[in-house]
Amino acid sequence: MYQALYRKYRPKTFADVIGQPHVTVTLQNEILSNRIGHAYLFIGSRGTGKTTCAKIFAKAVNCCHPEGGNPCCECEMCREIDFGEAMDIVELDAASNNGVNDIRDVCESTAFTPAKGKYRVYIIDEVHMLSAGAFNALLKTLEEPPAHVIFILATTEVHKIPATVLSRCQRFEFHKISAYDIASRIEYVVSQENASITKDAAFLIAKISDGAMRDALAILDKCMGNGEEITADMVADAVGLVSGEQMFWLMRAILQKSPQDALAVIDEFARCSKNMTRLAFELISGFRDVMLIKTLKDAKKLMGTSDDEYSRLTDLAKDVTLETVIFIMDTLQSSFEKMSRGCDGRTELEMCVIKLCSPHLSYSNEAFASRIDELERKISDLDSGVKPKELPLKKDLEKNRNDGAAKESALKQEKIKAAGEKVSKMTAAESTGEEDVLGRFAQKGIEKKISKPVEKTVTDRQEVSDSSASGVDIKFLHRNAQKMGNWTEILDVLKEYSRTVAMAFKGSDAYISGDFVLIDSKNEMAFELLRKSSQRDQIRNAIKSVTGRAYKLGPYSADDNVNAEKIRQSADPLNDLAEVARKLGIDVTEV
Repeated sequence: MYQALYRKYRPKTFADVIGQPHVTVTLQNEILSNRIGHAYLFIGSRGTGKTTCAKIFAKAVNCCHPEGGNPCCECEMCREIDFGEAMDIVELDAASNNGVNDIRDVCESTAFTPAKGKYRVYIIDEVHMLSAGAFNALLKTLEEPPAHVIFILATTEVHKIPATVLSRCQRFEFHKISAYDIASRIEYVVSQENASITKDAAFLIAKISDGAMRDALAILDKCMGNGEEITADMVADAVGLVSGEQMFWLMRAILQKSPQDALAVIDEFARCSKNMTRLAFELISGFRDVMLIKTLKDAKKLMGTSDDEYSRLTDLAKDVTLETVIFIMDTLQSSFEKMSRGCDGRTELEMCVIKLCSPHLSYSNEAFASRIDELERKISDLDSGVKPKELPLKKDLEKNRNDGAAKESALKQEKIKAAGEKVSKMTAAESTGEEDVLGRFAQKGIEKKISKPVEKTVTDRQEVSDSSASGVDIKFLHRNAQKMGNWTEILDVLKEYSRTVAMAFKGSDAYISGDFVLIDSKNEMAFELLRKSSQRDQIRNAIKSVTGRAYKLGPYSADDNVNAEKIRQSADPLNDLAEVARKLGIDVTEV
């Protein structure tokens, strides 16, 4: 008769148990030191090894030749326990034997000495199903059993067990097994069965099983009936899931705000009789992985995915903000709850997808936050001269990513080479109006245009006019300036970057005029700091963190002539070119 894989490959010693070293090592040490307790409580979710460890422990305490706290699995007692023939090992299913009389029979049988072994071991599975009367009947025997009796209670719902029972047991908590351990075990079992499995398929089974080894082996058992080569698509078909490629296609359609593509994918799923509630759950799981990638530096350990799937998820996460991902997950979660209450699954999911592709149709706080975040991102891109990006809605995403990386690398090398040649030939240049009033180059100065050379020496350099330095009408700026209400808050943020810089601006005021923040200070040290590109960047970052918008900087004064003079004094092309050369790694001592 065929034996299921989870029974055939059930661990026989503590060394074979996967993912529970904190439990197995402790039990082995108790056996070695002869400090065996009279009552144990094994807690954990399904398929994590509670009953398996209970049977191994029962074998180890009765084994005729134990080896390092493990049973030998060869003596008569070990063989009888493995085949379920040992009279001294009593297994009770509390789900079906939960009455007072059932427990009373157990308590009465504890008076008999073991038939062959050293201990009579009572394994009560799903102990939380016992009635209140049954728990009360067990209390006295559980607290002071005969010396030859050991109780092992197993449960998945510890909160249902009375405190009087908990206080009489040694408590061991079984953790969910990691996806990497499950995938490794699956590959071992497949190799023993003379079959093969892909990495993606092993990780997909591990992800579906949710930390339960028994569930993983049951899924594997079903897949092995379809052929010797097990793939991810075969696993998805076996458990009624959508394929990984289809799921990525749907996620890309949602992120690209393409309702027609998303609805077409859902229609394909419906024609294949896929469960819409399960599909919503998988979408939530997929966007959770994207959220982890956006939040953590190394999210792969928490995701339990293969290298290829992690790479594709990383590509999806590049062009979406965390706020948008959270809005998507919240909307999907609401639809999932409605489906669970009996709503038409397909209709509800289609409504949800249309909302995700058109956030203006939703009036929730999350929808407004997503729309505002999208607008801020577009404004920031326009300010920095970055063209809006579109998500690649293609199946061959790996090829597109490699081609894009190669083009980007070549373009970057060309820009660096061109900028290096210009810096080596020119000693000064003026800005084209794309940067701050006080700065010749922004943080990405190597991408700015360089023109109009001036004298090489600092002492004899050409004076730069206010119009060429700023590219704007100074009088126009000051006539339209409005006082900045949150300047104090910006200075508080600036303290986190540099307390010295923040102190230099103490008592100052700021004004907003279009894309400029004009700073009014009586302390000349403040304007000295503004001339340094590194300090300028700190101030701009502080302003952006408070206002959410990138501004250009300039001085403010009631006298426009004073402003123009400050601009001329701050315009130092040689210093800015030296800063660019330093970033490029070019030696400018000869210039």
